[in-house]
Amino acid sequence: MNLELRHLRVVCAIAETGSVTKAASTLGLAQPALTAQLQRIERTLGGPLFERDRRGARPTALGELVLARARVLLPAMKGLQDEAARLAGADDSLGRYRFGGVNSPILGRLVHRLVAEQPQAQITTYASWSAGELAGLVAGGRLDFALTGVCGDATPSPEFGLCWREVAVDPVLVLLPTSHPMAGREEIDLAELRREQWVAAPGDGCFGDCFAAACARAGFTPRKVYETDVRGCVDLVDAGEAVALCQATFRPVDGLVTRRLAGVPLRWRLLLGWHPESPAGRVAEAVLETAVAAYTDSLAPHPDYLAWLLRHPEFGARPARGVRIA
Repeated sequence: MNLELRHLRVVCAIAETGSVTKAASTLGLAQPALTAQLQRIERTLGGPLFERDRRGARPTALGELVLARARVLLPAMKGLQDEAARLAGADDSLGRYRFGGVNSPILGRLVHRLVAEQPQAQITTYASWSAGELAGLVAGGRLDFALTGVCGDATPSPEFGLCWREVAVDPVLVLLPTSHPMAGREEIDLAELRREQWVAAPGDGCFGDCFAAACARAGFTPRKVYETDVRGCVDLVDAGEAVALCQATFRPVDGLVTRRLAGVPLRWRLLLGWHPESPAGRVAEAVLETAVAAYTDSLAPHPDYLAWLLRHPEFGARPARGVRIA
């Protein structure tokens, strides 16, 4: 058997988790299959890589040698793949836009504007609930731009070396059925919703923790928080089973209303990210300007919110050359 990079990943996973069983779970493999693979790797390398007992798996001297080399080779190969992907896209980047989005309220309008401005451009989109996944795909040259958001004053992870710029800052609103006793108000105190069940779309950021902290400041702990996709959120609210947290530009739905939370206990910052050394970096300012315009387009169905923005200029669209996050 020839040793491959995937075999080195197996050895690293076992060392990092301290257990063949845990490593199998991390790698998405059955434990017997991983054990058999480890045995083949050990035969190829000429000896045992781990001492295994009830306490787990610990590297042998040979295992430590393999791990030392693997921890150099794996990042180097990942860097080579990322650089090659970025270089491969250099020649046609100006005519191709690959966007990733996490529940982005402006992706459709952004694509619409780009198609109108550049009819020959190739535009593709990719959806994920993980901002980290999108950042990794941008860093690896598989996407050109990521549209995602963070709550409050949080910043995206610097792990992937992306440049992030603010597109807009909005208060987080609550979505209610029109039959809700508070649906007729313009603004609701968060504490008045203490008896409600909640629903929100999933994600890998800190929004859940920020929501829990906001509720704690209002003097209560949420009874229950469902997590589902946007369609599921709408269905649960429409059924009267929960109220939802939503973005200010959430498109109106018959039978449902959005209402502001008094004092803006939660804010959502819409960001555009790209890798500064990628071909996308050459057109990033123009794309950012288009993203800000797309956000402005998204406000048209929300005249009440537009009026509120006029009284609160700290919210809304950021200038296209506005705040650099990272």
